[in-house]
Amino acid sequence: MTSPTAPTGDPQPPAVPYGTPDAPRIAVRGEAHLEVDPEIARIGITVTARGRDRRSALDDLTRRNATALDLVKSYGDAVERLETGAFSITPELTKHGRGERIRTYHGIVHITAELTDFTALGELTSRLADLDLTRVDGPWWALRPDSPAHRTARQQAVREAVQRAREYAEALGTTLSALVELADIGAESPQPYPQAPGGRMRSVAYSAAAEDTAAAPLDLEPQRQHVHAQVNARFTMVPPRL
Repeated sequence: MTSPTAPTGDPQPPAVPYGTPDAPRIAVRGEAHLEVDPEIARIGITVTARGRDRRSALDDLTRRNATALDLVKSYGDAVERLETGAFSITPELTKHGRGERIRTYHGIVHITAELTDFTALGELTSRLADLDLTRVDGPWWALRPDSPAHRTARQQAVREAVQRAREYAEALGTTLSALVELADIGAESPQPYPQAPGGRMRSVAYSAAAEDTAAAPLDLEPQRQHVHAQVNARFTMVPPRL
C-alpha cells in the first residue's frame, strides 16, 4: 500500500471576521443624505371616447389620441419621452330588459410623458386637461438613474466612513493602517416612476369649446428629491497602547 501524499507548503490560516492584537480592526458605517432638485417630471394622460358602435368609438378615440399626442410633441425638446400604454375598447351592456344588449362602447388609451422643462410642464398640463374627455394625473418628480446626485451621495458615504474610523482610532491614540473591506449596502432614492399615485391635477369630461378662453398654465413647484447612500467599511489600525 502507498501512503497518501502529504500536503506541501504551510497551511493557510482560516480567515477571521475580527482583528488580531497585531492588526486590530475597526468596523464602521458611512451614510449620506442629500436633498436635490428633480431632473424629470412624469405625467399620465388618459384619453377616453364613446360611441354607439365599436367603429365609431374607435374612430373617436383615434382622433382624440392623435390630438393629445400632437399637443405633447409640439413642445419639442422639453419632452424627453412619450409612450403609449394600455388601450381598450369595452362594450357597455344595458342594465334592464331581457337578454344582453350593447348600449354603447367605451374606448380608453393611456399615455405617459416625461418632461425636463418644468415651465413647459405647467402649460402643457393645462392644455391637455382642457381637451375633451381627457384626464391628466401627476406630476411625479424624479431623478434619472444615472444622476450625478447618486454618485455624490455614495462618495460622501465613503468619506463619512473613513472619517468615523479615524475618530475611533484617534480616541485610542493611534491611526488607521489599511482598508480591509468596503461594502455598498445600497443607495436608495425615490423611484423614477413612483408606484403610489400622485395628485390628480384635473379631470374633465366636457367639451373645451364651451369655454371662451384657454386655461391658464398651472404653477407647479418641483418636489425636492431625497437621495440616501450607505456603506460598511472595515479598517485595520496600528496597535494602540492601552
